[in-house]
Amino acid sequence: MTTDAVRARFERFAREEAPGRSDVYLEWALGITGDAEMQQLLARIDEQHRQPPLVFAVTRLLGAPTDSYARWRDFVWGHADDVIAECGRRTVQTNEPLRLGPLLPALSEIDGPIALLELGAAAGLCLYPDRYSFRIVGADGAERLRLDPIDGPSRVVLTSTVGGHLPRLRMPEIVWRAGIDLAPIDVQDADDRRWLETLIWPGEHDRAARIAGAIEIAAADPPLLCAGDAAERLDEIAASAPADATLVVTTPGVLVYLPRMQRHALIDRIRSLDARWITIDQPKLHDAWQPAIDAREFRGCAVAVDGRVCADANPLGRWWEWRGSAPTDAA
Repeated sequence: MTTDAVRARFERFAREEAPGRSDVYLEWALGITGDAEMQQLLARIDEQHRQPPLVFAVTRLLGAPTDSYARWRDFVWGHADDVIAECGRRTVQTNEPLRLGPLLPALSEIDGPIALLELGAAAGLCLYPDRYSFRIVGADGAERLRLDPIDGPSRVVLTSTVGGHLPRLRMPEIVWRAGIDLAPIDVQDADDRRWLETLIWPGEHDRAARIAGAIEIAAADPPLLCAGDAAERLDEIAASAPADATLVVTTPGVLVYLPRMQRHALIDRIRSLDARWITIDQPKLHDAWQPAIDAREFRGCAVAVDGRVCADANPLGRWWEWRGSAPTDAA
């Protein structure tokens, strides 16, 4: 039954995703798991638009109070049709710049200049690895390495915990940046900016500050953001990249939202280009790893360049571990 699927999804969210990130979302998810009437209401939303973070963000966008489950429930029941309709036209757009932390070792393997094209770019906040500062700390919190943009430290500092060896790391040379998204977010538009800010979970204060800084950087120098299906527009947008730059296509977090056949078709399309491909995905998400990998050997997601895994990482960039060959001293 659909209500069983609703309950199971919110139970998993409450068990695995919300703890340590948002007490508010944890309370709401737990409330839903024991509320048959709310499960029936949420079952009216298509499964692809029923992810807990999306449902919760939509309700907040519409004015739901960010406090108790009881008050949130009252709001949703009073605005049920609006909630269902708004969820139906929205998608999860986790535009987290910190994801660039574990992508840095992958980018460091590619000589510049780089033309960077992200699929599922949302507002394009992950298109600015050259404009952010990277800070790597050990498990004890002590700083191991810091890299700043060529013109000095950035107001956005991406901090990741990394143990073990570090590969050679360097700031990438980005000369062109573009993104494709079904519904691009324009940070210069007040409504779009409000949606992006609403996607931040209650209690994520560091993330809110990080995204606010990234929004200012993107607003000052907007990337080329193109609306449409990535598979349909990829060749067209890729052809507009500077011919004297290395085209790098990134898919950080977008492939999971595609049905399996479409997922592999898009990977094949990327590989048909004269381009490098960087991704961060759950190990079992696809079969494009070269060579094949054992998902049991990862505690997070696999980061790869052209399918070759170089790191194990938290999907939002909080930590990463080098898995490439022959680690060298960081530079």
